[in-house]
Amino acid sequence: MTIPQDPESSFGLEPPAAYEYDLGTYSLPIASAAQTWFDRGLNWTYGFHHTEAVRCFRYAIHTDPSCAMAYWGLAYAAGPNYNKWWGMFAPDELAAVLPMAHAAAVRATQLATRPLEKALAGAIAARFPANAGTAEDFSAWNHAYIAAMAGVYEAFGDQLDVAAIYADSMMALAPWQLWDLHTGAPREDSQTLRVKEVLERALGAPGAMAHPGLLHLYIHLMELSPTPEVARAPADALRALVPDAGHLRHMPGHIDLLVGDYARVLSGAADAMAADDKYLAHFARDFYQFYTQHNASFAVYAAMMAGREAPALAACERMERALPDDFLRTPNPPIADWMEGFLTYRVHVLVRFGRWDALLSLPFPEDRAFYTVTTTTVHYGRALALALTDRVAEAEAERDAFRASRTRIQPTRQAFPNQWKDIFDIAEEMLSGEIAYRAGAVEEGFAHLRRSIKLSDNLIYAEPWGWMQPPRHAYGALLLEQGEVQAAAAAYAEDLGLADTVPRALQHPNNVWALHGYHECLVRMGRTDEAQKVKRDLDTAVAGADVPIESSCLCRRVTVKACCEKN
Repeated sequence: MTIPQDPESSFGLEPPAAYEYDLGTYSLPIASAAQTWFDRGLNWTYGFHHTEAVRCFRYAIHTDPSCAMAYWGLAYAAGPNYNKWWGMFAPDELAAVLPMAHAAAVRATQLATRPLEKALAGAIAARFPANAGTAEDFSAWNHAYIAAMAGVYEAFGDQLDVAAIYADSMMALAPWQLWDLHTGAPREDSQTLRVKEVLERALGAPGAMAHPGLLHLYIHLMELSPTPEVARAPADALRALVPDAGHLRHMPGHIDLLVGDYARVLSGAADAMAADDKYLAHFARDFYQFYTQHNASFAVYAAMMAGREAPALAACERMERALPDDFLRTPNPPIADWMEGFLTYRVHVLVRFGRWDALLSLPFPEDRAFYTVTTTTVHYGRALALALTDRVAEAEAERDAFRASRTRIQPTRQAFPNQWKDIFDIAEEMLSGEIAYRAGAVEEGFAHLRRSIKLSDNLIYAEPWGWMQPPRHAYGALLLEQGEVQAAAAAYAEDLGLADTVPRALQHPNNVWALHGYHECLVRMGRTDEAQKVKRDLDTAVAGADVPIESSCLCRRVTVKACCEKN
């Protein structure tokens, strides 16, 4: 993020002669010559591209140094958000952001003349107090800002931007934890119901379905809820609303994924990546690369769920090209802490599609001490491949290397919003389950796999999910191999969301792997009518796959094909 070195005198930045990005038509009128740059900054902010938003607000200030809302926007875009709250700012970032944002907020209050501008400027000033210093507990700032925005909302509640900004302030209190996933209730330490009330009231107003901020926030609000499907209409409205904002092109995919529309996830990811390419062609890599990688990660995950190996690997290659060594070693912000995890996706794709030889051929990073997450994940993939090619003793040795490697992971490395310890705890149980099973200790293997399911189910909500292949897929496949058909059917029904036994966010409707397993179970149990209904969904899913689908997991050796083809 480009922060003015002298915040009192150099807010402005000379704008480029041309600006090629189509950010749609949404505008918040401010009666200034800086209107165009202000709108660009606001729309980038609504699309969580805060680095470019800061630039645009600085261009606006250069265009009209008396524009109060340009200073407000600069402070707003530079501060915390739903994906990067105060506690995630590095110390050097805080040292640069806090005085600049405070000075911008003060300038906004000095220049504001219209009632709405005065109200917003006063509220943003509460987020950046004069005595900020190096505070470690930002809760007082958050609550002061929410209280100030509540006052703005009380006075200007019919203004759509006010509704969006007020909702955003409350959502930042419990980012990615607005709902208790296991009960479906709003978390007690959140203001989820108030956010829902504010956003739904606003979405019922004229023009709301053309407001990128409201639509974006509503998707984030409802994706963790027991009813994510209610956000389908806002998701549809957002798809092409801001054509060159990659993150907003991608956001409907959060709902598409939860309702099992994997083809639409892939289509949206392609649109998002095209927008990202347009932006990255003109700008150096910066923290926004996290969002571009996130867009590609959605393509990987959806392709895995749909049984489409080629687009999954293509997206992996894209992520790897975008993360050269010199960029990952950027110290401020610490890029590797946030983005090294994207280099691990190839391992999970190769596991999903049973490419054991490819896993055993994967090279380790040259600098294992730096690429600790990647190194640990390669050990995991190798150990799994060794176990599944009947090299159990070698698999056990590789598991030991995996265990040693995970102890070396830097504590600052992010598996956002989870921790790498929790991710690799699942890997540990998956590995131990497969190794024990292949060593003949079948029940011990199943016990490990059940623990992997429990650990995965208890991750913090994320899309893609923190563990890329649902453990129920391996568990169900090996249960079927042992003739435990009813237990396998229960696992598949949970995974598909056909049983009311797991939270909504843990369900993967229409995924081809669990559909195959569940259909086989129904046939083998003689539940012919149900099997025929599932077969229609399975046939549709298989038609979109680019590999043969013969089991829910390639870890299974013995499959039953003939019994199931006609039912």
